[in-house]
Amino acid sequence: MRLQLISAAEMKSKLLKSNLGGFSEDEEIRSRRQTYAKLNTDEKNLLARLQFKAGGVKKSALARTKIDAEVIPKPSRLVYSAENKRTLPGKLVREEGSKASGDTDTDNVYDAAGATWDFYYSLFGRNSIDNAGMKLIQTVHYLNKYDNAFWDGKQMIYGDGDGKIFASFTSDIDITAHELTHGIVQYECNLEYKDQSGALNESLADVFGIMIKQKALNHDVRTSDWLIGENTLLGDEYAIRSLKAPGTAYVNHPELGTDPQPAHMSGYSNDPSDNGGVHLNSGIPNHAFYLAAVETGGFSWDKIGQVWYRAMCNTELVPVNATFSQFKEATLAESIILFGTGSTVTSAIENAWNAVGV
Repeated sequence: MRLQLISAAEMKSKLLKSNLGGFSEDEEIRSRRQTYAKLNTDEKNLLARLQFKAGGVKKSALARTKIDAEVIPKPSRLVYSAENKRTLPGKLVREEGSKASGDTDTDNVYDAAGATWDFYYSLFGRNSIDNAGMKLIQTVHYLNKYDNAFWDGKQMIYGDGDGKIFASFTSDIDITAHELTHGIVQYECNLEYKDQSGALNESLADVFGIMIKQKALNHDVRTSDWLIGENTLLGDEYAIRSLKAPGTAYVNHPELGTDPQPAHMSGYSNDPSDNGGVHLNSGIPNHAFYLAAVETGGFSWDKIGQVWYRAMCNTELVPVNATFSQFKEATLAESIILFGTGSTVTSAIENAWNAVGV
């Protein structure tokens, strides 16, 4: 999710300059976009993640894993505490099958990782991130008041938040699911983290993050709020992203301003401070998924989620540098295979992509 926050001092300086007339309107908009990018980008963490590629061994994700009747896969969760230091993975505080630790952050991520594992296994027969039983390693209490959560290529890491703008990054199941899905993308289409392929990478993490949240809450497409990180970004009226209405997750936030995500290609931004707009532009495919799911109705994972998963795993149609148009074609191709050319699902998907300008 790349949720690092610009420092309070930097932000206050920017706001002060703005109040004193130091920024023109264009500069102010540019400043807010850069702030948003800082919310979502941690250079060192990104570099660490990119150093861990999928490797040469993986199982096909397009067919359910063949399971020995006597050996049913189960998640293997290990939760560590960095004890507010940089050491990774840290001190082991909870492992698979053990009782609740009593530490809210530890127990939150243990449960969220379990729900994520179960979602992928029950719906797609996927056995963990690599589809081969990979241990789900998570570290909580990373550094002091750290405003981020991220997948570094081999494990999850969560900060406690500063308590002023952000609560603990363990507060939302969709954040854990989002980050673990980055790992699944890594082991499947391995989308390059820049430009449109990077925005697709972020969007897939959001799309599966919201579906896992919806399934945990038993929410259908009508009852879901379609918000990511609503408990992590402090304030009842704020969330980190909205799939239903990109650009409205937070409005007139006292520190962050207003969510700059576009919902349509007319607002596409090739922002160099955000790796070519990977977090900004992810709002476009996010909104396409939302529109397709709402038009189809029911639970998002029953039909549209099935299509998105198969597209994510189809490396012939979705290369590492895939564009929005290529991913659109992949979703249409997979929908035709699953539901047919003239089906309501295929029509909903085509309508959705057209509606966002792709």
